[in-house]
Amino acid sequence: VQLQASGGGLVQAGGSLRLSCAASGRTFSTYGMGWFRQAPGKEREFVSTISWSSMITYYTDSVKGRFTISRDNAKNTVYLQMNSLKPEDTAVYYCTATETGRAQKVDDLYDYWGQGTLVTVSS
Repeated sequence: VQLQASGGGLVQAGGSLRLSCAASGRTFSTYGMGWFRQAPGKEREFVSTISWSSMITYYTDSVKGRFTISRDNAKNTVYLQMNSLKPEDTAVYYCTATETGRAQKVDDLYDYWGQGTLVTVSS
């Protein structure tokens, strides 16, 4: 599986961005999908995840109520809608896929990683 993330960019605080992650392969609908991020000088952290069926989603506390994860299995794509962005959301955002099909919060449980897309939020 190859993952291609897009949609990052520069936005002012309070603004919105929608990240997309397009996956290759015919088994996308069976994968759990996730988004992680890594800010400059910091460790990679979990942001959000969605199960194969979209029935289960999780978010890290700092983005709850502002970010929404979704997926379109017909388009092999997972999205991260980010609203009310803050400077502390600035990071490279990575799309991930897990063959478990579950919504997973731990990076070690993911099998595939995209190249990342940079989100910069100015104050």
